[in-house]
Amino acid sequence: MPTTTPSPDTELASEQEHLAESRRQLARMRERTAALDAGAAADWVSREFLESTFALRMKQLADDPTVPLFFGRVDDESGERFHIGRRHVSDPQGEPLVVDWRAPVSLPFYRASRAEPMGTVLRRRYGFERGRLTAFEDEHLTAGEQTEHSAILEAEIERPRVGPMRDIVATIQPEQDVIVRSELARSVCVQGAPGTGKTAVGLHRAAYLLYAHREQLTRQGVLVVGPNASFLRYIRDVLPALGEIEATQTTIEELATKTLRSVAPKQEVRGHDDATVATLKGDARLAEVLRRALWAHVVAPTEGLVVPRGASRWRVASYEVEEVLDGLRSRGVRYGAARAMLPQALAHRVLVRMELAGDSPDDRVQDAVARSAPVMKYAAEIWPAVDPAKLLWRLLSEPEALAAAADGLLDPDEQAALLWAKPPRSAGTARWSLADAVLLDEAVDLVERTPSLGHIVADEAQDLSPMMLRMLGRRSSTGSLTVLGDLAQATTPWATRSWAEALAHLGKPDAHVEELTRGFRVPGEVIEFAARLLPHVAPDLAPPTSVRRTRGELTVTGGDVVDHVRDAVAREGSVGVIVPDALVPVTAADLRAAGIEHAVLGEREDDVDQHLDLVRASLAKGLEFDHVVLVEPAAIVAAEPDRVTGLRRLYVCLTRAVTSLVVVHEHPLPEELVVG
Repeated sequence: MPTTTPSPDTELASEQEHLAESRRQLARMRERTAALDAGAAADWVSREFLESTFALRMKQLADDPTVPLFFGRVDDESGERFHIGRRHVSDPQGEPLVVDWRAPVSLPFYRASRAEPMGTVLRRRYGFERGRLTAFEDEHLTAGEQTEHSAILEAEIERPRVGPMRDIVATIQPEQDVIVRSELARSVCVQGAPGTGKTAVGLHRAAYLLYAHREQLTRQGVLVVGPNASFLRYIRDVLPALGEIEATQTTIEELATKTLRSVAPKQEVRGHDDATVATLKGDARLAEVLRRALWAHVVAPTEGLVVPRGASRWRVASYEVEEVLDGLRSRGVRYGAARAMLPQALAHRVLVRMELAGDSPDDRVQDAVARSAPVMKYAAEIWPAVDPAKLLWRLLSEPEALAAAADGLLDPDEQAALLWAKPPRSAGTARWSLADAVLLDEAVDLVERTPSLGHIVADEAQDLSPMMLRMLGRRSSTGSLTVLGDLAQATTPWATRSWAEALAHLGKPDAHVEELTRGFRVPGEVIEFAARLLPHVAPDLAPPTSVRRTRGELTVTGGDVVDHVRDAVAREGSVGVIVPDALVPVTAADLRAAGIEHAVLGEREDDVDQHLDLVRASLAKGLEFDHVVLVEPAAIVAAEPDRVTGLRRLYVCLTRAVTSLVVVHEHPLPEELVVG
């Protein structure tokens, strides 16, 4: 008998029932987990472990009815169907109702094409409204006409949003998926133009790696590093939405502050450096200055070691002690580790003397000699303990100490610039700046090795100084990195000049560099307007292109800012009012006077949850809004220390819009934006 093709309505009803059944089975899986009892564990340690494991599993099985359990389906040549979703759901017999998007069987959903169908005959995408399945769209990969575009995919990409960033798991493109599924051992650098999804790609790679290497990365740790707290609040929901809650999110400042508190309790980053000094403190040459200053504490012995033992006195000549010191220095271990080895190394020389005298000492004798008072006292005198905070305090306070460590590395003017204008009495009373705390992190690592994590995602990495990059590099010395950024958006005075340079400082010179230029979020009219700045800020980068069919809306006008904001707020989706930093107070006052409710980004915990955010230009990086009102471009440029940095800041601000951009100005636009 001929096969009857189900009607679209019948097929949609079948899919809706599959969704309902999937939700029922997810609830069953959660109830089963909740019923598990950790009380049967053999001891309290096992009980604690089981309880934490069950709690984690409960969080992973949480169901948000407004979020679809699956967003796609693939049908293969054998007739099997797999619904692709954010997490795995199975029936009581273990048959999958929804397959995790990270599973190998899901790969064709993202990569299959008519040229390379990967054994897939049909790819289906689903349309949802508040978690309710409303439509589907089929793409036949082995027969039928070529599909020009996916209306469902386009609608999902352009869907208005309010609040934190959403995952892009339903819209990942083939070139993005290649990055997401890169091997754990491989470090990847993503040079991504605005709207190419580089941040989302990095977060999805973290989720994929946690899925593919669960045990290893749970043990070693995954860290996501963003530029500021507002940015972290913006991306906070992406990994939990994918069922991953084990990755830690932080900033460079939080990492540096943690190090500062570990060696100088109760201290905070309170000091401030001007741009010139901060850039100098971020220079990689400071790593060598610190290394020299630390190892200068090891002093040549002025006399040999004498160890009384019983009726005998054993002597190690000073030249032999020098050989021991040279041997420890050449091993490439940290200062503190080598210092701990010194008593045993000296004791070994004593045992050699004993053996030459006819004794037969064993390891217990060597340990006893190493722990003896004469050896410990002698070792401490020639290889003293060093407090990293005091080491850095002395370098920044005492011209003679800095000159000795910086000879041939820093010129006299640079040395003078590094010194504190009013040296604090002690390390405990210093007003440490962020750049100081990063230097302190280097000093701490020189003394004792920093533990390595399994994987680090570093976003907006183009804005990190060489010393900040080194700080991340030592935290991934035995792990891997996903480095995200855009050289055209580099806005710090110490920003990296090339990815090759940045990767060298990170200790990953062989990392693969991938360039993303296809923009999915920023509309064509907006990105083309902003791209006028590229020849002036990053001439070597390929210009971005928008792949969206809708061109978006761009208006360059004068008039009252409040009126333009009121028009934007009346539309669906999030609104960002981006202004020069200096105009934030007056703009906030104007909005309050007009009765327009808003949040000032960076001032409270729920700022990114608001419909309208007032955003200072210096905090706009990495964020996006459906509608953007950008105020006084020329003032944004003029606020930076140089014109190139100012134009880069403006490029960032111009590329935050997903649907519409209104540029409001009274002063003339920067000439680089004006087409003659």
